[in-house]
Amino acid sequence: MAKKTKQEAQETRTSLIDAAEQLFQQRGVSRCSLQDIAQAAGVTRGAIYWHFKDKTELFKAMMERATMPLEEGMAAPEAALQLSLSELRWGWINVLHSTVNNERTRRVFDIAMHRVEYSGEMQGLQERKLTSLRAWRQQNQAAFAHAVSLGQLPASLNIAAAAVALVALVDGLIHQWIMDPQAFDLMAVGQASVEGFLNNLANKAPPLLPALTDEERLRLGRA
Repeated sequence: MAKKTKQEAQETRTSLIDAAEQLFQQRGVSRCSLQDIAQAAGVTRGAIYWHFKDKTELFKAMMERATMPLEEGMAAPEAALQLSLSELRWGWINVLHSTVNNERTRRVFDIAMHRVEYSGEMQGLQERKLTSLRAWRQQNQAAFAHAVSLGQLPASLNIAAAAVALVALVDGLIHQWIMDPQAFDLMAVGQASVEGFLNNLANKAPPLLPALTDEERLRLGRA
């Protein structure tokens, strides 16, 4: 048999990753064997071992080829120090846009969040997500601090708490939409939520709700 060319080998590798993406999403990572993936790609099991030593390595190749939603629109660390609130908003809306319009991003995000266990060799995937979350929190915090220095946000703002809340807001919306895309328009709801959150940070009006009373705190967790 003639030796495969470099291009043919690359095409085989790509087809294997494509097949893995589809099967991982349909069945879950643990329920897909290398034989299943080889069959879906139209190659022998031996072809997989030519490119990947095991399923974990194939999974990692799939992840490296894709960009997770939270990795989109992130500014360079030095640029984040001077990031305006408008630019921060654009970054978050770009995250939502990529989730909705990039099929691979959406599929791999679904696999990473809902179809794999964070244990053993897959622990690195959790580290990747944590790295993205931390980077966005830091970027939010830098942008909020910059806005405070410009007088756009009140000096009393707890920028660390606000940074965490904004990440949780968008990350939560993406998770809900991935699970049930027909439930709402992610772009419309997401943009309104991000803008509402940012505008509310500058709101100097008295709070709508008073602080929790001691009685209310004592009732927490009770039936």
